[in-house]
Amino acid sequence: MRSLSTSATLAGLAGAGLLLLSACGSSGGSSGSSASGQSPTPTGSVTVGATPFGKVLVNPAGMTLYAFAKDSHNHSACTGSCLTYWPPVPGSDAPHGGSASMGATFGTTKGADGSSQLTVNGYPMYTYVGDSSPGQAKGQGTNLSGGLWWVVAPDGSWVKSTTASSGSSPSSSMSGSSGAGGGY
Repeated sequence: MRSLSTSATLAGLAGAGLLLLSACGSSGGSSGSSASGQSPTPTGSVTVGATPFGKVLVNPAGMTLYAFAKDSHNHSACTGSCLTYWPPVPGSDAPHGGSASMGATFGTTKGADGSSQLTVNGYPMYTYVGDSSPGQAKGQGTNLSGGLWWVVAPDGSWVKSTTASSGSSPSSSMSGSSGAGGGY
């Protein structure tokens, strides 16, 4: 009887080990998977990415962030159908701790849909549904949903150029003030 009990215990341990290995071995192939293999969905915070307009802020999935010229400090003017094309960046995407590569001030505000929305230098942030992959900035300089849209530099200023940079420093296309507020 003891032999049967030992065999059953060993079989149970082997099965549990295989289950553990299969759970840990899959990363889902996503660029957002963590080193521990826990989640295939992007997690983390806003970082810096490259676009044709230079280095800009991007969400955890690498999608370009935009500011809406019609917004005011801590207030979103993008409502209704605007939110369909310009999804708000969740407040939970705010970087935790400082980053030498980003001089912007991050915070949150209550978005038009009632959720927590990320702000950069006090202005609400969005992504654009026309950008289908990281590195794109198809919304740059567009006049949609009642105002102009600008990509956001790592220091929080709005990049107000509609001409792609040609390998030059991204600072050559940035606006002069770090707040780069609500003007057109």
